[in-house]
Amino acid sequence: MRFSGLFHRAHRESGTTEKTPLFLHNTLGNITERFDLPPHVRTVRMYNCGPTVYGVQHIGNLSMFVFTDVLRRTLEYNGFKVKQVINITDFGHLTSDADEGEDKMTKGLKREKLAITMENMVVLAERYATIFFTDLKQLNINTDTIEFPRASAYVPAQIAMIQSLVEKGYAYQTAHGVYFDTSRFHDYGKLGGVDLVGQKEGAGLRQGSGGQSTHVEINHEKHHAHDFVLWKSDSKLGWESPWGLGFPGWHIECSAMIRAVLGEQIDIHTGGIEHIPIHHNNEIAQSEAATGKKPFSRFWMHRAHIQIEGGKIAKSTGNVIFLSDVIAQGYHPLALRYLFLGAHYRTNSNFSWEALAASQSAFAKLLAVCVHFADREPGTVPVTWREKFIERINDDLDTPGALAVIWEMIKDKSLSPEDLVAGLLDFDRVLGLNLVDPNEAALALATAELKEEVALDDLTVQVRTLIEEREQARRDRSWDKADALRDQIDALGYTLEDAKDSLRVFKK
Repeated sequence: MRFSGLFHRAHRESGTTEKTPLFLHNTLGNITERFDLPPHVRTVRMYNCGPTVYGVQHIGNLSMFVFTDVLRRTLEYNGFKVKQVINITDFGHLTSDADEGEDKMTKGLKREKLAITMENMVVLAERYATIFFTDLKQLNINTDTIEFPRASAYVPAQIAMIQSLVEKGYAYQTAHGVYFDTSRFHDYGKLGGVDLVGQKEGAGLRQGSGGQSTHVEINHEKHHAHDFVLWKSDSKLGWESPWGLGFPGWHIECSAMIRAVLGEQIDIHTGGIEHIPIHHNNEIAQSEAATGKKPFSRFWMHRAHIQIEGGKIAKSTGNVIFLSDVIAQGYHPLALRYLFLGAHYRTNSNFSWEALAASQSAFAKLLAVCVHFADREPGTVPVTWREKFIERINDDLDTPGALAVIWEMIKDKSLSPEDLVAGLLDFDRVLGLNLVDPNEAALALATAELKEEVALDDLTVQVRTLIEEREQARRDRSWDKADALRDQIDALGYTLEDAKDSLRVFKK
C-alpha cells in the first residue's frame, strides 16, 4: 500500500528556509563552526569510513551510517548537493590502528573454515558486503546515491601514494615493510589534541575502549613510537610492489581512495571516536605530506559509541545485536533508526529492548498521523514550525531536539490536518523515517495505533445486538451468517478481533 500522490507533492514542494545557517562540530579544533562552501560551489565532498566486511555489521556499526545519512540529508535540506563515498575494506592488511593484532579478514576466513587465499578474501568480502547493503536499505539509507569503492580496486593508487611519500622523504623501509616518519610531519596528532609526549621509542598507540589510547610495545625497527605502516611485507599473500609482496597498510587505503574518487581536499570526513587518535591523524599526515595541500578535510565529524544494556558491544563476549535480531523480535528496522535519532550523535547512548519498544511506539504514532489523513488535499508546511525544526537540526544535527519539535507540532491545535502532515513529511526528508511511503509492516503498526478499543457496555444497543447475533451464529457454526453480521458491524464503524476466549471491539 502506498500513500496517494498528494503526499509526494507535499514532500516535493515544501522548500526550506534560508534564515538559519548550518553549524557542525569540527573535531579539528574541537569547535562547532558554520559550514558552508566557497561561492559558486554547491557540491559537498564527503567521505565516511566504512566497514571491513569480514562479518555481519552489528547495530553499533550501523548507527554510524544512520548518522552519516542524517548528515547527508541535512546538507541537502540546506540546499547543498552531496557526493558521498563509503569505502569497503575487502582484503587483509596490517589489522589494527597500532599495526598489531589479528587481521580481521583472515579471522573471518578461519571462522568459516576457508583457506587463507586472496580469492577467498574476495568471496568473503562480497558475501558480507551484500548483507551490509541490505541492512542499510532496511534502515532507509539510499545506497543508490552513495559510492562504495572497494579497497582492492585501488591498490595501484595506494602503491603510487606510498612511492610519492618515500620520494619526498616522509617514509622509510624496514625488514617488515614501509613506515611513515611522523617526525617529518610537525602537526602530527593535531586532530583531537593527541598528546605524544612521554611515549617511549619502539612503543605505539593502541586503541582502547571509549576512544582512549594506551601504550604497547611493538616493532623496534620503527624510528619513532608513533610511526605507522604504509606497506606490510608478506612472503605468501598480497600484491607485488617496489618493496616486494605484501599489503597496503589500513591508513593509506582511505587516503588513496579519497584522492582518487573525491580529490586532494574534501569537505567532510567522518568516523567513530575510536578513529580520532591514530587512524584519522595518520590519514591527515600522509595525505597532506603527499599533496602538500592543507587541509586534507575541512571538517572532521565523529560518532560516539552505543552500548547494549549498559555494556560494551563485543562479539567476543556475545554482547552483540544485529539488525536481523531486531527484526526477528518483531521490531521494524525504522524503529531502530528512531532509537538512534533519539540521542545526539556525539553522546554515548544505550540500546535496550525496552528503549526499542518505546521507539517503535513513537514511530507508529507518527505514521498513524499520516495514515489517518492520507485522503486529504495537500497542505502547506507550517513556516513557524519549519523554522523551529531547522534551528534544531542545523545546530550540529540535534536530532533529539528535532524530534521534540515534531511532537510539539502535533499538539498544535491551530494547524489543519493537511498542514500538519505536510510538515511531518517535510521534516522527514532529514530524519528518514519514510513516512511518505511506508512498507506493509510499517502500515500495520500505524493501523494498530489508530484503532481505539471500545468496551461492550459503551456500544450502542444496535451494535451490541449484532455482536450477540454473530456470537450465536459462530456457536451454531453458521459461518456465512457470522461473516454477514461482521460486515454489518464493520459498516457501522467497528472492527472485531476474535481470540480463543475473548472478543475485542475497536472503533475505526
